[in-house]
Amino acid sequence: MQISVIIPTLNEENQIAKTLGSVGRGVEVIVVDGGSVDNTASIAEKFGARVIKSEKGRGVQQDIGAANAKGDVLLFLHADTILPSGWRDFIAVALSGSNVIGGAFLLGIDSSKPLLKFIIKAANIRAKYLGLIYGDQAIFARREGFFRAGGFKGLPIMEDVDFIRRLKKQGKVKLIMEKVLTSERRWDKKGVLQNTLDNWFLLLMYYLGYSPERIYRLYYKR
Repeated sequence: MQISVIIPTLNEENQIAKTLGSVGRGVEVIVVDGGSVDNTASIAEKFGARVIKSEKGRGVQQDIGAANAKGDVLLFLHADTILPSGWRDFIAVALSGSNVIGGAFLLGIDSSKPLLKFIIKAANIRAKYLGLIYGDQAIFARREGFFRAGGFKGLPIMEDVDFIRRLKKQGKVKLIMEKVLTSERRWDKKGVLQNTLDNWFLLLMYYLGYSPERIYRLYYKR
């Protein structure tokens, strides 16, 4: 089983080295850059990653990475998320079941703040019992299942939730009981409460039937 790791980036020079270090060697890594003006691309190349230029937008960038990947399995990794040691073995075990089409890891946040510890627990309960998986949990899928599901469709927002929803129609989505470690910067930037409210707003709009394109317009207009 060959795994291709696809990382969408935009000005990630402060994060990308740690992320690529967690990936390790001996695996195809494709960094799809959405127009960085810092040293993201040069740092990625030093780690042996293939860098592809793209318009910005995580859905678009990840689809481009998938189209250029050679692996049997595609792993979509955020630029500020660190994989656990032995991650390849965990994925291999998860995909050993013929009915398993893909999956993700549990969420961890690189912070000791009590409120973020609560967020971690809530997010992992949500993923385990409701099947709501977000992109910062390092989503992976068999190559053929990814393309049958339509990929991320270049969506500007909610691309992860929408993709997982479609992927489940192709087979079982397995949650690995090991954590990735993502940066706390998103919660620092907006605050834990505001970030949580934003996530609820986006999810509510999505399940009310609003298209991701319309949600994007409403969210940024707001």
